[in-house]
Order: sequence, then C-alpha cells, then structure tokens
Amino acid sequence: MTINIIIIYLICMNILGFASMGIDKEKAKRNAWRIPEKTLFLIAIMGGSIGSIAGMQVFRHKTKHMSFVIGMPLILILQVICAVAVIFFI
Repeated sequence: MTINIIIIYLICMNILGFASMGIDKEKAKRNAWRIPEKTLFLIAIMGGSIGSIAGMQVFRHKTKHMSFVIGMPLILILQVICAVAVIFFI
C-alpha cells in the first residue's frame, strides 16, 4: 500500500517537473512572468528530478545554465543513493 503511494507521488512530481520546464520555456519566449529557479530546483529535490531533466532536454530549457546542467543530475544521483540506502540498509 505505501509503496503505491510513493510511486504515485513520484510520478506526479516528475510530471510536474517536466511540465514546469515546458511552461517556463514558453513564458521565457513570451517575456512573461517566469517560474523562479528556486521553484524548479525545489520540484526536482522533492522527487521530480527525472521529469525536470527530461523537460530540460525536450524543451531545450536551462541547458546553458551550469547550475541546472550540473545541479539537476546531481540531485538525481543523490536521490538514487538515498533510495538505495533506504532499500538495502534500513
């Protein structure tokens, strides 16, 4: 039961991460109000890192910002390490 909730949560966060990259890219093209970078990182930290990375690639958004190019994969690596630690050591 709880594993299903975790899976649903991660799916939702990754959809949100992907969508937020696309939405922010469109807003950037129109010179409209943007999603703050802190928010984009927060979504990734909260479990949406795969979706955020996919959104960066698909929408070609934030791919020239080193903080995103390095930060998003780093967040994903840390999440995988934490997940492995939880699964195997707890």
